[in-house]
Amino acid sequence: MATRPDPLTREVVELIGTVMARYHDEYEEAAAEYALTGSQARVLGLLSQEPMPMRRIAQRLKCEPSNVTGIVDRLEARGLVERRPDPADRRVKLAAPTDEGRATASRLRDALDFAREPLAELSAEERTMLRDLLRRMLGAEGT
Repeated sequence: MATRPDPLTREVVELIGTVMARYHDEYEEAAAEYALTGSQARVLGLLSQEPMPMRRIAQRLKCEPSNVTGIVDRLEARGLVERRPDPADRRVKLAAPTDEGRATASRLRDALDFAREPLAELSAEERTMLRDLLRRMLGAEGT
């Protein structure tokens, strides 16, 4: 039989959920400003960090590779992403942002004020502590 979380744990979980919901809403709004869906914006953001094969994008987004193929197709049609051979394995295609894709991803990141504004109210020491606690909660996955 599972034990019920204590009130403090329940409150922390609810606060994390609220933060996630607000971030998701703002991300969707920012994406819409560029006529992108939230999923398209997330893929573009991932690819702006490094080109990657569809399978890895799907793993990072926790979705099916076929979904990623459709998203990349639409981004490619808009000139934001291109497919290119992987230099390490020419049989594998990498999705990579174009110059316009990188610029759009950068503008999207800059448009996300939700986290930046509240975090600015915390000292550097508090932000470091929060980062370290979140990394600890996520284990190796969060680093």
